[in-house]
Amino acid sequence: MTPVMAFALVGALGVGSQWLAWRLRMPAIVLMLLAGLMVGPVLGFFDPVRDIGPLMGPMISIAVAIILFEGGLTLNLHSLADAAKGVRRLVIVGAPVGWVASALSLHYVAGLGWPASWVFGGIMIVTGPTVIAPLLRSARLKRRPAALLQWEAIVNDPVGALAAVLAFEVVIVMNAATTPGHAAQELIIGIGFAAIVGAAAGWGIAQGFRRALVPEYMKVPVLFAVLLGAFALSDAVLHESGLLAVTVMGLWIANADLPSYVELRRFKEHATILLVSGVFILLAASMKLETLAMLDWRAAAFVACVILVARPLTVLLSLAFTGLPVREKLLVAFTGPRGVVLVAVAGLFGERLAAIGITDGAQIAPLAFALVAATVVLHGFTLTPLARALGLTGGEVSGVVLLGGSRWSLGLAQALQKIEVPVLIADRNRSHLRHAREAGVPTFYGDILSEGAEHHLEMAPYGMIIAATDNDAYNTLVATDLAPEFGRDNVHQVKRPGQGIARHALPPSLGGQAIGGDEGFAELDRKMRAGWQFRTPKISEEFTLTHWREMNPEAVLLGRLTPSGDLSFVADDPELKLPHDSTLITMVPPEPPTQD
Repeated sequence: MTPVMAFALVGALGVGSQWLAWRLRMPAIVLMLLAGLMVGPVLGFFDPVRDIGPLMGPMISIAVAIILFEGGLTLNLHSLADAAKGVRRLVIVGAPVGWVASALSLHYVAGLGWPASWVFGGIMIVTGPTVIAPLLRSARLKRRPAALLQWEAIVNDPVGALAAVLAFEVVIVMNAATTPGHAAQELIIGIGFAAIVGAAAGWGIAQGFRRALVPEYMKVPVLFAVLLGAFALSDAVLHESGLLAVTVMGLWIANADLPSYVELRRFKEHATILLVSGVFILLAASMKLETLAMLDWRAAAFVACVILVARPLTVLLSLAFTGLPVREKLLVAFTGPRGVVLVAVAGLFGERLAAIGITDGAQIAPLAFALVAATVVLHGFTLTPLARALGLTGGEVSGVVLLGGSRWSLGLAQALQKIEVPVLIADRNRSHLRHAREAGVPTFYGDILSEGAEHHLEMAPYGMIIAATDNDAYNTLVATDLAPEFGRDNVHQVKRPGQGIARHALPPSLGGQAIGGDEGFAELDRKMRAGWQFRTPKISEEFTLTHWREMNPEAVLLGRLTPSGDLSFVADDPELKLPHDSTLITMVPPEPPTQD
């Protein structure tokens, strides 16, 4: 196989596994693991060392550097300061306790030596932000336990990488130096230089972007060039210290309050998905059958010790005396899925440790694969039942956030409440929410895009956004900004005036899916004033959608709720097919007055 075909195969397997996992609603990491092992050690069809050659090592190093940079880019210290005390305790107390507990498990249960245990133990602090997010969406946890798990994953991602890098630098220097004094000198110089290089690169990017020294279309290329330069420069002074430099660079940029920070972070997230997929496939395909054979009873005992002892001990010690309910502590304690970042970093460090003569390094990669596969599968199937048993779920049906406290929004919210769909009406004008509060509909006063909404609004029960204010530009802004988070199919807005005219039409990348038929906010509000109402009829084999249309020729079909709890807002297409026992969400005109 040529290198070009190998790159194409890695891309197809990585992205294809993630797409298939999305279709099957399975953890992507499980399918990527199976795909990499199948084409690699099982079938022998793809061997990265043989088919890619000496470039594979530097490629993985650069990919891991970019992954760690993106991890540092997620750590905003202002957001951490605003987070709940429990989150801070999980980071400040939980990270070192988890490091020690993981290292002890690796040494005494898995049988690794202390150098490999401390390095791998640092990586195990990471709980997998790319894994926990889809689990939280599917489980629909209440806000506080969801925030604890989400923020712990986000913040500990760079913290765990940083701990592993520091431990790795200590191991390298201690093995290369001639005396303890020489080792300490090399370590201080290397780590200090890496921190200075990373901070200088982050400061330079922040200043250049803030002063408009870099045009908008070149910001991402310049960012990548500086990232690679900082990695290479630091790595030349102390081997693998470049990983520390890029992590510090990401931390600096994350806290520089750049106007283009969100765009940069989103692009980096997309790049990281590709890189994580590629690295995971490469590492899985590089595994040897004899290496996998190392996973004996000690590996199983190690995984059980991490899940049942190390993780609960870390969380319970961290959250002690915080005043959190016991059931929330238990849920967080027994939920700690590890992700592909752990596998990518562990695989790289394991190879480096083995290269400098620490034979235990060869066991790190298979142990990482075993831990990730076990935790993802276990928590993927147990989080929702466990949360439901503890009474910490936000509801079976995905809820809806309505922007704008108009008559139309209130009517739709009340109709959704009747069919037991969680709803929330948000508005920047307090007076617009008065009728919703009087009707008992949950409300949020403020901007849905504000930091206050991000940190204090319980969004876990809600999977859809409907922007229905009288400001079409604001509706488009909200729909565009929240589309990456909720998914473009789950973000809707009322029709914009002139949407079908070329000079007023916006690109498909802006705004959300249309709702309310061909009528904008003014027409929908006029109908509500004229007496139109929302109805939620149920169709069956006897009373089909066709029968409903015949009985209500002027009604507007907005959405439907299937018996399985799948809510969607759809256009009134004549070809639309709905399963029996679905509930329709409709607007019907007022009934004509009866003749006496």
